[in-house]
Amino acid sequence: MILNHIHNPSDIKKLDINELNSLAEEIKLFLIESIEKTGGHLSSNLGTIELTLAMHYVFDSPDDTFVWDVGHQAYTHKILTGRKDLMSTLRQKDGLSGFTKRSESEHDVFGAGHSSTSISAALGIAMANKLNNNSDTSIAVIGDGALTGGMSFEAMNHAGDTDANLLIILNDNDMSISKNVGALSKYLTRLISGKIYSTMKSKSLELLERLPRIQKFAKRSEEHLKGMILPGTLFEELGIDYFGPIDGHDISILVKTLENLKNLKKPRILHIITKKGHGLEAAEENPLKFHGISPPSLSSNNFPSYSSVFGKWLCDTAKDDQSLIGITPAMSEGSGMVEFANSFPERFVDVAIAEQHAVTLAGGIATKGLKPVVAIYSTFLQRGYDQFIHDIALQNLNVTFAIDRAGLVGADGATHAGIYDLSFLRCIPNIIIIAPSSSLEMYKALNFAHNFDGPVCVRFPRGKSEILEFVSSSTIELGKGNIVKTGKDTAIFAFGNMLEIALEASEKINATVVDMRFVKPLDKALIIEIANNSKVLISIEDNTVNGGAGSAINELLQENNINTPLKILGVPDKVTEHGSQSELYELYGLTSENIINVSKNK
Repeated sequence: MILNHIHNPSDIKKLDINELNSLAEEIKLFLIESIEKTGGHLSSNLGTIELTLAMHYVFDSPDDTFVWDVGHQAYTHKILTGRKDLMSTLRQKDGLSGFTKRSESEHDVFGAGHSSTSISAALGIAMANKLNNNSDTSIAVIGDGALTGGMSFEAMNHAGDTDANLLIILNDNDMSISKNVGALSKYLTRLISGKIYSTMKSKSLELLERLPRIQKFAKRSEEHLKGMILPGTLFEELGIDYFGPIDGHDISILVKTLENLKNLKKPRILHIITKKGHGLEAAEENPLKFHGISPPSLSSNNFPSYSSVFGKWLCDTAKDDQSLIGITPAMSEGSGMVEFANSFPERFVDVAIAEQHAVTLAGGIATKGLKPVVAIYSTFLQRGYDQFIHDIALQNLNVTFAIDRAGLVGADGATHAGIYDLSFLRCIPNIIIIAPSSSLEMYKALNFAHNFDGPVCVRFPRGKSEILEFVSSSTIELGKGNIVKTGKDTAIFAFGNMLEIALEASEKINATVVDMRFVKPLDKALIIEIANNSKVLISIEDNTVNGGAGSAINELLQENNINTPLKILGVPDKVTEHGSQSELYELYGLTSENIINVSKNK
């Protein structure tokens, strides 16, 4: 096998095109076999095998730098840069990250996980190269889905005004995770073979060389012609030379094109057409299903996920309330909104990868008396933080935020960990924050949020929870916690899905356990009463300890001059690892055993 002899990028430069094609087939089979065991992103990586080979064949990494947008299409890049034998550890504790990570390899020049960052980072590298009198090429690889993120356009707008040695490769596969939406996606699908335009342009250049007086007129005509037959005008109007589209699975064409573009030293974009799941029929036919696959599981837990319960609530509520509007930034499947989208298409809004826009759009909708619900992952809400403060909270608009994937998410690691939301939301005025302890509690919390006049955040974890029979009108009382178990001396304030861990510990230490429900406002009266009748207090949350729910309790105790010691358990102030949720809970002390140990160290 050729693959067994590839240990670094320079090894593939010894191969001819036919051997590169054979290597591509070997990598495809290796990825399928490997990812089926470890889990990971399959479709996106099958779609970029040939591109990655061509990039490493033409350019010299890490001197020439590759910045992968999101990073979940860089598995072939990992294999070619000396990490093939570590692929069996992918997304596992102490193993390879599922995304690019600077600490993992010198070839991972910029870490990724969120979308639409590659052009900005690659432009920064290119500008630094120029300041350092370095002629190396900086390359950004971005998908058409990630290109819908506004940050991409900010970067291109800047890039077009520079002379940086920047190559943008637009990997156009008509898919991000969910099906792409929006005018840009439609624009990119108006494709015609690059050969027609290239031939016409080359003939025109020959003519212009002989007739220089009509160059100016011809240049204008060329731009009009390009606008009619090729979707490159947008980029060239931004000052970025456009090339393509070309077949992203034809290594020969890719190599020749990249070799030509390597000699240009200004901002340029190469548009390639690929197919997600390329080479695996099942993945080609259903790229969404094979976007991310899980490793084999021995669990017999058939409970629904929190996301699917949220989707059920959406549909149940929408049947009775015509004012409910569901909004998602390109995560309809992940957020459990498919049934809602099919049942209420006129009230379903997918804004593509544009979290900032999703938040402010919801604010605008709310001003007209409707009730928007923004379904968004905790890690992606960070990207709409300014809009949350400026456009929602300060105006006290009636928007519900269903914050999915809160807490430690597991194999996706630090980039996707939803461990900051309680801290960065708690300081904002006018908002309510609820951390339900189960899917039943989440259903009640969503009912509360929908009926409350003002912004409400309901945050829930990745994973499953035992489902009970839902009462459609069941709700909770504002700012009121729930004493689940009464004990002696020790009291545990549990937030969100930490309740189960707290109850396990309470059986050993006879502790009072409170399902706090609300992070803001806290149940102040209940906390004060329990604090005055306990010898030690413990709070536990799947959020960073800095500024989180435990900090809120500590502030309350200080305000009321209560000296009962409080131990705050949560995620420490450090970049988290990737691994299973249970492994991470163990690593960071979010366990019943740690609660017991803390209670004894009074």
